[in-house]
Amino acid sequence: MSDIPPDLTWERAAPPDATGPGPWIELAFGPGDDGEAPVYIRETSDPENVVTTNRRKWDAFVLGVQAGEFDHFVEGVEGVEDTTDPTPPETTGIGPDSPNAPDA
Repeated sequence: MSDIPPDLTWERAAPPDATGPGPWIELAFGPGDDGEAPVYIRETSDPENVVTTNRRKWDAFVLGVQAGEFDHFVEGVEGVEDTTDPTPPETTGIGPDSPNAPDA
């Protein structure tokens, strides 16, 4: 894990009403603002295991989630309600430029 910067600011992707330790997914955005800037992803239950991607791929993933491209993965899962809406949400996703991004 030596190539992961030690001074990252991790942002927890958990529901607003979530309590307890999770496990939750956490994201951290590395330096840079171009499409190749690093994005780090980890689970709170295993913080040493970090997946790295880049901003271009992360943005494509967020847009896919917003468009419902992954909804079939949760069909029939207990506790997951159908929130299919043909109107795309008007959000910027999770990222350093989003309204919910932590201050640097």
